[in-house]
Amino acid sequence: MEWYPLRLSTSVKQHVFGGRAVADVLGRSGLPEGPVAETWEVSDVDGEVGVVADGPLAGTPLRDLVREHPGELVGPGWSGSRFPILTKLIDGHRALPVHVHADDAAAREFEGQENGKTEAWHVLAAGPGATALAGVRPDVGPERLREALLAQDFDAVLERFPVAAGDTVYVPGGTVHSFGPDTLVYEIEQTSDTQQHAMPYEMQDGSPVPEQQRRENVEALLREARLDARASITDSTVPADDDGVRRALCCQGPYFVLRRWRSGHPVRVRREFGTAQVLTNIGRAPVAVHAGAWSGELARASTFLLPAALGAVEVEGELDLLWGHLPS
Repeated sequence: MEWYPLRLSTSVKQHVFGGRAVADVLGRSGLPEGPVAETWEVSDVDGEVGVVADGPLAGTPLRDLVREHPGELVGPGWSGSRFPILTKLIDGHRALPVHVHADDAAAREFEGQENGKTEAWHVLAAGPGATALAGVRPDVGPERLREALLAQDFDAVLERFPVAAGDTVYVPGGTVHSFGPDTLVYEIEQTSDTQQHAMPYEMQDGSPVPEQQRRENVEALLREARLDARASITDSTVPADDDGVRRALCCQGPYFVLRRWRSGHPVRVRREFGTAQVLTNIGRAPVAVHAGAWSGELARASTFLLPAALGAVEVEGELDLLWGHLPS
C-alpha cells in the first residue's frame, strides 16, 4: 500500500445550538447556509463513516481501511473494528443540551456498544464570560439530580466554571456536561455517538420532547451518569522551542492525546510518529504538508488523517495545528 495523507468526507450537523463561527472565525469553506453546529472531521461512527475524498484510495470508507490495514493505518499491533478516535469542530453559538455520554462499562451494559465516550474540548474562541457545565456537585445525590434535571435547574446541581480560548477541558465518560453560548471548540473523543440528554427539546430541530419521553430520557441519563466524574482543565500556554514553534500538550489520557503547534511565522518542521495522526489546521492560512514524495495543502479548518505507516511528515507555513492521536 502506498500511503499518503487522507482527506475524508465530513458530516455537517445543523443542530439548533449552532451558528456560523466554523465559517466566519475558522475560515471553513463549502458549508451549507444556516447554522452549523458540528463538522465531523474524522469519523468511523455507524452511519457517519468518513470516505477518502481523493487520491488512489478515493471512495474507500475509513472502516474498510481500518479492517484491512489496521497496523499500517492506526499503528503496529493495533486491532479493532473501527477507527478509535472521533474529532469534530463544534460551534456552541447557543448552549448545548445538558447531556451525558456513557463510560465504557455503562456503554456495554446499557447501550450494547463496545465503548463509551470520554472526550476533550480544546477551546478555539470564547466570548466574554463564557462558561461550561461539567460534573455533579459533591453534595448532590441521584434524587436531587433527578429533580433539578426535570426542573431545568442545572446550576443547582452541576459545576459551572469559566472557559477561555486555549483551555482544554477533559471530560471523562459519565460526566454530565454542556458548554456555550459563544464557545467554539475542537473536540476529540472515543469513537461513539451514544448519549442521553435532559432537555425538553430535540437538538436536531428544536421540536418539543413529549413529557413522558423526557422523563424516560432523564432516567436513562441517571443510569449512565457517574456522580463522581469530574472534568479537568489545562491551558496551552508554553514557551517556544529553539525553532520558534510552541508545542503544547493539551491533554493526555488512556484513549487519546491532543497537541497544539503554533509558530506565528513561516517555518518548516518535521513530526515523527508511530500511530495515526489526526492533523487539523486551525490557523489563519493554509499550510503545506509533505510526506515523502507526496505534497499537498491543508486548507483552513480542514483535516488530514495521517496513516501510521507514513512515520513522519513535514509541515510548512505559519502554523496553528492540532495533532490528535492514540497514546503511545
